[in-house]
This record gives sequence, structure tokens and C-alpha cells, in this order.
Amino acid sequence: MTAATTPPPEPDEAADEPDVHTSAGKLADWYRRQDDVVHAGSERAVERQHARGRKTARERIDLLLDEGSFLEFDAMARHRSTNFGLEANRPYGDGVVTGQGTVDGRPVCVFSQDATVFGGALGEVYGEKIVKVMDVAMKIGCPVIGINDGGGARIQEGVVALGLYGEIFRRNSHASGVVPQISLVMGPAAGGAVYSPALTDFTVMVDETSFMFITGPDVIKTVTGEDVEFETLGGARTHNTTSGNAHYLASDEEDAIAYVQELLGYLPSNNLAEPPRLPAEEETGSVEDGITDEDRALDALVPDSPNQPYDIREAIRGVVDDDEFLEVQELYASNIVVGYGRVEGRAVGVVANQPTQLAGCLDIGASEKAARFVRTCDAFNIPVLTFVDVPGFLPGTDQEYNGIIRRGAKLIYAYAEATVPLITVICRKAYGGAYDVMGSKHLGADLNIAWPTAQIAVTGASGAVSILYRKELKKVEDEGGDVEARRAELQQEYEDTLANPYVAAERGYVDAVVPPSYTRGYVARALRSFGNKRETLPPKKHGNIPL
Repeated sequence: MTAATTPPPEPDEAADEPDVHTSAGKLADWYRRQDDVVHAGSERAVERQHARGRKTARERIDLLLDEGSFLEFDAMARHRSTNFGLEANRPYGDGVVTGQGTVDGRPVCVFSQDATVFGGALGEVYGEKIVKVMDVAMKIGCPVIGINDGGGARIQEGVVALGLYGEIFRRNSHASGVVPQISLVMGPAAGGAVYSPALTDFTVMVDETSFMFITGPDVIKTVTGEDVEFETLGGARTHNTTSGNAHYLASDEEDAIAYVQELLGYLPSNNLAEPPRLPAEEETGSVEDGITDEDRALDALVPDSPNQPYDIREAIRGVVDDDEFLEVQELYASNIVVGYGRVEGRAVGVVANQPTQLAGCLDIGASEKAARFVRTCDAFNIPVLTFVDVPGFLPGTDQEYNGIIRRGAKLIYAYAEATVPLITVICRKAYGGAYDVMGSKHLGADLNIAWPTAQIAVTGASGAVSILYRKELKKVEDEGGDVEARRAELQQEYEDTLANPYVAAERGYVDAVVPPSYTRGYVARALRSFGNKRETLPPKKHGNIPL
């Protein structure tokens, strides 16, 4: 807290103000300064902030942290600039509130940019405050949450503002994979200000009130002639659906903060800690014991036709505790689903192909989304559970020209370097190179199970028959025979011979073929068995991921 909860007694109007050289006078002066700290922004600026549907910096911290837990840093800090008359306006805090508190009893560090002071523009002291709180987060090993609502660099302070942006970026980079970093974009973030959120693990934006862009609409129109609105250029919906820069689209600020609070419940405080675990009763006996009606519902999930879609979220919710699944980047690259759940109280990261979108094919967006998520889980000791139903990589010149080879390889790299427990469930299709990419045994998965509906092959039956039996089918056609009937026979023969899970199981590429209703039991036991997994990679400075 910045100020005591009990204000000083009101002085008698007729009495003189206490002498500032006395103890009473010094105490009264302290109270006055504390009031200036809390009300650094003018009433008019606060009213404008509220009129835009945005809360103030302190209101946001109060929503985020446990009540009474906030310990503020550098509340009395003020800028030192004398440029352009700034010496006449030196509000306490300098436009950002920083400190440490708790969320659900667990320590976090936080900074909240104050748009009511200098429009939230970053100056030297403002940047120093953020740097300090980030350094504290690294020292004590706790997450750092940045609430962004600023006008970029403070022009009056020149290069020192740019220098402090660089200091923040360096700390973002050094903290990456050490402590969780979460960005809440609650207003504008423009120019260099966007790169700190881009370097963090998760970015949450608020629909219609938050924006991120390198250059604004006016500059774009001047340089390129394009006429674009703020919302279309860098609004929350754009970054959640099109660019992939954001991980959650909040309906309002309360929703954004609630998402972050829930997200923190799955993450450890740092890379040396284990994720929080909720109390749960471990299953006993065989896998078959304790199977519920909900488990049996999975047996009917996969349609008979390989071309008929189904929602992979039903499989995910059928395995995680209490059907609770916190999705990440739900609106971007929806042909793959990623997010967090729990199995027997243990946090797990889930990666799953989504047959309802692009038939579950991997494309550029899906590959990068999944790769980043797997690496985040690996950095913070969270096991990865993968559900596979993938017919291959999405074909097309657009994909090839934009680097599907290089960008798809990121997913290979992510799985191959991961040392956390890796568990894979092959639900249906696992074709071609995409089979290898999606958490296969060959990339280091610890336990791979397949449902009887799994089809593991170089290509699907239809494509394989067209290649393998092209001449025979042409001959049947020339002789006036029933080509489609013969094609169906050959496809069935191919599926019986190769496109099934048993060939892979014979070679140990699949550890078990199990009914879908057994999946939760197998996954739970695998997490128990591999919970103490220890694996080290060859010593090196760092790898060279295909960026």
C-alpha cells in the first residue's frame, strides 16, 4: 500500500498549518504527498479514461491482485527532465504503478501504465521503474504481469526513453523461459511499445478498447496511401484472429483479468518450480476400473466416414478433469487447438488437430501456434498431451511461397527439444510427414497410444490407391468394368494392410491400442510414471530454431 488507511485528523480551520519542521508537520506533509501519489492524474483525465471504457492503473491492479496484498515500489519517483518545460510538471509515479502482490496467494510482480499521466508515455524514470520490478521478479522467481496502456516513447525525453525501451526488451528476453511473463493490453500500445508484449509468453487484449501497431493509420496513409481504421489495423479482434499476436480476446477488462488469473493457476512461479497441483483422488486398479458414462461417450466420437468431421474439444474434455479446458489463441489458426487442463490435478498442456477446420491439416499458422505453445510448456515443466487427427500439411502455392517448409519445421523442433513428459493419442488420421510432426515416438514422445480408429500411413487410402493401382483402374475402365467398386475394394485392402494402428504397434511406434474410453486412465498413469522424467539435451549455447 502507498498510504496509511487512517488519514490524519482534520485540523481546526482556525488553527495554523503545522510547522513542517515539527514531527506533526512532517507527518501531515507525508499524508499530502501520499494523496498526490494516488491522484497523480487529473480528475478530467480519469473521467476521460472511464468514458473510453477503461479503468485506471490502480483500479486494474486492485482487480488483479488479492485484496490488501499490493506492495508498491517507487511511488515517489518523478522524472528529472527539464526539456520543453517538463520541469513544471513532475507528478509522482511518473505515469506507471509498479510493485509486488499475490494472485490466489502466489507472488507476482506487476506494472500498470497510467494513461492519465503524460498519456502513459514512457520516459526515463518510468522505464527505470519497470526495469526494477522485472529485476525483482527474476530475483524472487515469480511471474511478471505488465498492464499496457501508453502512448509510446515520451518525445520530450528523447533518446533516454528509447534507451529504457531497450532495457525492458533485454529483460523480457532474459526472463523468457525463467519466469512467466503475461501482457495485458488495456489501451493503445504503439511503436516500440508493442515489442515488450510481443516478447512475453501471453498477450491478452480487450475488444474495442485496446490496440497494437507499429505505425498508426495516419502514417500508413501518408506512406502507402492505405486508408485503415484503428480497429482494423491493430484492434484486439485483428490480433486474435489474423496476426496471431494475441492469445485471448476479452469482452471487457474484468474478463481479461479473470483470464489471466485462471491462466496463472496452470503455470509454475518459475522454471525451477513445478506447476500448481490441485488435490485429486488417484485412480487405482486396472485402466478398465472406474470407467464412467462420460468415458464411454468417447467410443462413439469418431465417425465411420474418415471424411466426416468431429470436434476434437470433446476428446480433450473427455480426458481432462471436470471438463475444464482453458484454451489459448482460440480464434487464431483454429485448425489446431491448444490450451491447459488437468489430469488427476496435474496441469497439462494440450495440443490437438481440429477436424472441423481445414480437416485438421497443418498450415503455417497452426504450426507456429502449436510450436510456441509446446516450447512454453517445456520451459515451465508442464507435460504435453497431444491428440492427433491430421491428414497432412495444407497444400497450395500460398503456403509454399510463405515458407511452410521452414515454419512447419518449428513444430518438429519444438517437440524434438522438449524434455517434459510427452503423451500422444492418435485418434484417427496420422498421414505422411504430419504423423512425424505431431508428437510421434520418433521425435521423443514418452507414451503413444492409438485408438482402433487410427489410420497411420504415408497417405490416405484414396490417394494411395490412385497411385498404386492407377494402371489397374485404367484397365478396368477400358474394359467397361465398375471402376468405383474396384476402387472401394482396393481402398479397403489398403486400410486393412497399412492404414491401421496395428502395424505401428508391432514396431513399438505405438505403445498401446486402446478403446477411446480407456484414454483417461492411460494418460493418468503415464503422467504418474513420467512425472519424474529427467532428460538432458547435448550441451550447447542454444539451438538454431528455423525462425
